[in-house]
Amino acid sequence: MLPTNPKNGDTYPLDLNGTPLHLVFVEGGTFEMGSNDFDDEKPIHQVKLSSFWLGRYPVTQAQWKTVMQGENPSRFVGDNRPVERVSWEDIDKAFLPALKSEFGIIAKLPSEAQWEYAARGGKTHSPFKYAGSDVLHEVGWYYDNSHLETKPVGLKKPNGLGLYDMSGNVWEWCEDWYSDAYYKQCKQQGIALDPINTVVGSDRVIRGGSWGYGAIYCRVADRNNLAPSERLIYVGFRVCCSP
Repeated sequence: MLPTNPKNGDTYPLDLNGTPLHLVFVEGGTFEMGSNDFDDEKPIHQVKLSSFWLGRYPVTQAQWKTVMQGENPSRFVGDNRPVERVSWEDIDKAFLPALKSEFGIIAKLPSEAQWEYAARGGKTHSPFKYAGSDVLHEVGWYYDNSHLETKPVGLKKPNGLGLYDMSGNVWEWCEDWYSDAYYKQCKQQGIALDPINTVVGSDRVIRGGSWGYGAIYCRVADRNNLAPSERLIYVGFRVCCSP
């Protein structure tokens, strides 16, 4: 279903009964993950990732409703706004299985490493603090400019890969279980290959900050965590597919 020889940054629309789900091809590579800003972002360590496809935008309410037969749990209603108030478990146990059974699309949540690599621009190794800029209001909706609500996706500038809203708008669920010691384990490997923390904990990773949080949480290196059963108006997600 997906193109067989994509190039880095290529976009491909998957059809959901007339509602496109746009994916961006992220060519694999090696990058320095983490930062020295906060303890759970340390140590900076090398990660090598295989190529993958990632949603160009967070999953919208229109897409969620199409897959979930009209259901819309969101507080801030609008077809082109990101869906929120969806738990990690809702996505894993309901949305992704329905995406496969109804549309033949095999997808997952991105790993934390995939998310950060893509937010940083992939192989371009962007030095920006946020996803596409050092000036957050150019690329993201956060506490200072959101009017305390989500915004339709794609209104701000994309990053170098053509990905939108990776800083701000809604936090985004990742596949990994959260551990503040996980980076130390990755560092010990020398180069961590397609890492994902599968050790069961109490919380899953969320990334990217949101409309209701300050700029510090919208940094590409920021890590946060949430119980997988929680449904909050700050949290949505985007999908990831293998080539």
